[in-house]
Amino acid sequence: MADRLKGKLVFCTASGAGIGRATAIAFAREGARVVASDVNEASFADLKAAGVAECVKLDARDAKAVEAEAKRLGQVDVLFNAVGFVHHGTVLDCSDEDWDFSFDLNVKTMHRTTKAFLPGMLAKGSGSIVNVASTASSLRAAPNRYVYGATKAAVIGLTKAVAMDFIAKGVRCNCICPGTIQSPSLDGRIEALGRQVGGTEKARRMFIERQPMGRLGTAEEMAAVAVYLASDESAFTTGTAVVADGGFTL
Repeated sequence: MADRLKGKLVFCTASGAGIGRATAIAFAREGARVVASDVNEASFADLKAAGVAECVKLDARDAKAVEAEAKRLGQVDVLFNAVGFVHHGTVLDCSDEDWDFSFDLNVKTMHRTTKAFLPGMLAKGSGSIVNVASTASSLRAAPNRYVYGATKAAVIGLTKAVAMDFIAKGVRCNCICPGTIQSPSLDGRIEALGRQVGGTEKARRMFIERQPMGRLGTAEEMAAVAVYLASDESAFTTGTAVVADGGFTL
């Protein structure tokens, strides 16, 4: 299908890599005017060539910057929240600083963007908010994902709360719960694990073997879910955590 988002104005966070980048491109290919943001300007290479209308340097941890961007853009049709960080370790490895950073980056950024962009959606009586959560959350536990799992469980709760509060006002809010996805972030975790287990190939096999399908997911597969949730095809869907995990939670 094509033009599933034609005429829609979309604002995306964490568009520089992984799921965020793939989704910004997928939205553009479906006809949306996409404003992609990231804290790292160098990551914008080729996004415009892929159809993204505008790239904006933005730290989603900066509430004033987020509010200013929402004011500049006005009434968006879709808000896509993909900012996230994977902290490795158990409760014993998590300092107060680690906890605060993870919740600020993984959860509070979505609070900031939602609070900033939601009024415009309410004013026009329609909108779709799509958040990236994880299967490592309230859905199931994963080893050494203590604070990460807690933050992603919070994202699911945040999603449902927004959906409930504005269900009769034309605004929908859903989240995607990916399994293990091939991305630059995963490559970094594989490299770190490889130093502990005897090589990156062994570490990569360990990540693959925990996926029942026997392979990693792709950012493009998650982007396809995001397109559906952003589009009018999902008009009867809100407050849902869409699991796209290759059977990881079975």
